[in-house]
Amino acid sequence: MSSEISDLDLKEAGAQLAAESARFASFGWMRGTSGNLSVVVGRDPLRLAVTASGHDKGELTPDDVVLVDADGAAVRGGKPSAEAELHARVAALTGAGAVVHVHTVASVAMGRRAPGGIAFKDVEMLKGVGQPAHDVEVTLPVIANSQDMKVLGDRLEAAREPRMPAVVVAGHGLYVWGADPRQARHHTEVVEWLLELELSSPREA
Repeated sequence: MSSEISDLDLKEAGAQLAAESARFASFGWMRGTSGNLSVVVGRDPLRLAVTASGHDKGELTPDDVVLVDADGAAVRGGKPSAEAELHARVAALTGAGAVVHVHTVASVAMGRRAPGGIAFKDVEMLKGVGQPAHDVEVTLPVIANSQDMKVLGDRLEAAREPRMPAVVVAGHGLYVWGADPRQARHHTEVVEWLLELELSSPREA
């Protein structure tokens, strides 16, 4: 029951998401009102606290959060992000405790440059997503965008690389996840660094 998630629990989750949002906004990764974050606050049934729609992500308060169910529908609070359903799908699919969605230039640019996926190898920063720094190639999937979150979720599930806790949505941005908001943040920063490195590297002839 949703009553198992208290108002205090939801407010604490909101404070955590507000702090994470402010950090990402300070990097220019959530310009305007773009992007959204979530944290799992219940598993049986699945419940997530998701940043509310239409807010400047650099100015969120602990109250700017909505409790949603496994379909991304609001259970308590205001209007969740339109992408709340995808956050719930990722949490259910991967077991993640937190999901980050940011609109970065590097993710959109690299999605255009490498629509079949972005391969990384022999880069020390791969350790930041739990992969060896050498001799193993890991691909960050790129999927086509859709305004239908079920379609987008199906594409993410089909393309997901278990060794890479992230996916690029072409022409849109980056989805990243982790066991909790702190790990999701670290994964986001590492994946974005890898994308920026690839973007700055010369294209092969």
